[in-house]
Amino acid sequence: MNIIDLLEEEQLREDVPELRPGDTVRVHVKVVEGTRERIQVFEGFVIAMHSGGVRRSVTVRRTAHGVGVERTFLIHSPRLAQIEVIRHGRVRRAKLYYLRGKVGKRAKIRERREVAPKLAVTAAAEIVEPSPEVVATPKRRSLRVRSKAE
Repeated sequence: MNIIDLLEEEQLREDVPELRPGDTVRVHVKVVEGTRERIQVFEGFVIAMHSGGVRRSVTVRRTAHGVGVERTFLIHSPRLAQIEVIRHGRVRRAKLYYLRGKVGKRAKIRERREVAPKLAVTAAAEIVEPSPEVVATPKRRSLRVRSKAE
């Protein structure tokens, strides 16, 4: 490693969450006004991510009073107090610039849900079945509680 890599490694932040395009985030930014410093919150969705390492940045877009506002934040900057991920979006592109031309419901991003865990497999390769009290019926897609007598 050379000296530049060592200096960049020291400046990396540890509290940065995993971000992806489409995520709705709340970015807390330290703003200096005269002699005072306050924290300003910018909430929107990630439309682009750039670079890597210390130079890694994220572009966040929101609509304020009917006008689209975009800000680019350096993730490892000391000016950022905190980044919160509110929800994960389900998108199929790395850059969501097409959302700039969309308004209202068309500018929405679907939420990414976690996949339900599958049946557990034991060491002896036996499939562990769900409890006998809750069994899915094939005709109606609802869960039906059966008693042990059935």
